[in-house]
Amino acid sequence: MNEQNLRSEAGSLVTPFGDLISGGSGEVKAFVLFDTLKGLVEAPGVAGNENTAAAAALEMLREYAPDAALDRHGSVVGIIGDDENKPLLLLDAHIDQIGLIITHINEQGFLKAEPCGGIDRRVLAGQRVSIHGGECRKEAATVCTLPPHVLSGKNADKAMKADSIWLDAGFANKDAALESVALGDFATIDGELTQLTRLCDKTVTSSALDDRAGVCAILYALHLLERSTKGDFNQLPWRIAVSFSVQEELGCRGAGVVAYNTEPDCAIIVDVSFAASGNLAAREGKVGELGKGAMLGYAPALNRTMFEMLKNTAIDCNLPYQSEIMNGDTGGTNADTVSVAKGGVKTALVSIPLRYMHTPVEVADLGDIESAGMLIARFIEGGIEGGVI
Repeated sequence: MNEQNLRSEAGSLVTPFGDLISGGSGEVKAFVLFDTLKGLVEAPGVAGNENTAAAAALEMLREYAPDAALDRHGSVVGIIGDDENKPLLLLDAHIDQIGLIITHINEQGFLKAEPCGGIDRRVLAGQRVSIHGGECRKEAATVCTLPPHVLSGKNADKAMKADSIWLDAGFANKDAALESVALGDFATIDGELTQLTRLCDKTVTSSALDDRAGVCAILYALHLLERSTKGDFNQLPWRIAVSFSVQEELGCRGAGVVAYNTEPDCAIIVDVSFAASGNLAAREGKVGELGKGAMLGYAPALNRTMFEMLKNTAIDCNLPYQSEIMNGDTGGTNADTVSVAKGGVKTALVSIPLRYMHTPVEVADLGDIESAGMLIARFIEGGIEGGVI
């Protein structure tokens, strides 16, 4: 199946509205998961420099929240619904990605770089990267590596050290490099969204699926809610705050600011979690599987009632889901920060199974993104029965 079919096969990646939106232009809109995700992952946004990625996500969010804007920290924030007497539900996914920052340029024109976020240094050697500077500057480079012929002993099997990462952009010397690159510029590892095989039409690989997959799932949920309400979100039992937050990879900084400012009653954090692969076996409650649906987090740090409501929603709507059981906090997702913001927020975690996290070849199943969005939409339509508020 080629990419054109990937985009147009009904019931797979293209999800038509099917209904005209009241008060709109009369056009029948469609939500194409592949194209939406592609637009998100190919907009660079290393933690601390998310401007381009945030701008792309902001434009998409304004389809549903016309007044959405960037907060002071740089996160994308929008409010949907006008009735302030209704409880406020925060939907959050982080917009930043792991990458590198330029910290030094030597006399030969090579660029020293250090990680931003938990980049997997085992796969850095020889990668192509793009350096992003001011005024939309972009320079191509490669990560320097030694040929295997000159490596010996234990050094041949060691991952690149965080303080030993150098980039080669082809500059003749330091002066030439400084004409195009500045200290503090960020770099992303190249990787475009690609169908993994012709037989697995929903399985895709790319960098930055952590967590543009979560952003895509939230946008799809909003699409479904717009369809079910014919554009009148005030029919819903909740007001909705949407956050595509910055700097999760640096310590969940952006989401904490958003939760403090919006003061939600409840929150659903959408992130990615570990999926089984050739060298990582599936483990019930710990490691998920591609194509088996969203992973619903249960942890002492999360709200048990919301977990049960999400699970019951999945069962009632015949949606696939997997459980992810944790014995403390959620291991560094935005859920940990949002749940204790200001006066406290009742928080749930919905994760999309992902292989090869924090590498340029992360792998996800578009069906899992779709089912996560459907689950969130059905949860919101179902209201607040069950004593959450």
